[in-house]
Amino acid sequence: MKSDQVLLLGDPRLHEVSTPVVQEELAGIAPVIQDLHDILFEFKARFAHYGAFRAIAAPQIGVMKRLIYMYIDKPVVFINPVLTNLSVEMIELWDDCMCFPNLLVKLQRHKSCTIEYMDEHWQPQSLSLTDSLSELLQHEYDHLNGVLSTQLAIDAHSFRWRK
Repeated sequence: MKSDQVLLLGDPRLHEVSTPVVQEELAGIAPVIQDLHDILFEFKARFAHYGAFRAIAAPQIGVMKRLIYMYIDKPVVFINPVLTNLSVEMIELWDDCMCFPNLLVKLQRHKSCTIEYMDEHWQPQSLSLTDSLSELLQHEYDHLNGVLSTQLAIDAHSFRWRK
């Protein structure tokens, strides 16, 4: 299974900062995008009862590039994303991750943000996000910077096993 490529909590690579994708690498990342798609759908099938797993970042499979793949209603590829316009208003939630799929972490994220990025055709794009999509992209963006939600827990009591 391709989902076996997902790095698990404790792997030091999850704390590395990813490097930007350069335009000359675009053709070479096509297989990575396909792997991200396949892995996301394996997780969706395996953990369908959770109703989670809407996006994945390349570092989660050991590809240390600034690349995020999201599938909600259709696929969206975020190359070299940058988060801007982070709201002052925060939301509190129980976060999960493919790197520790049965663990939930209580944390805060910005209620809204904007993500600017290059798409898979190397065209600049921008999306304004709120609520669950805002927190989702913040989570994936953190992976690009070597940050896990376990590091952002509200306090030492903000962990629980998924039921």
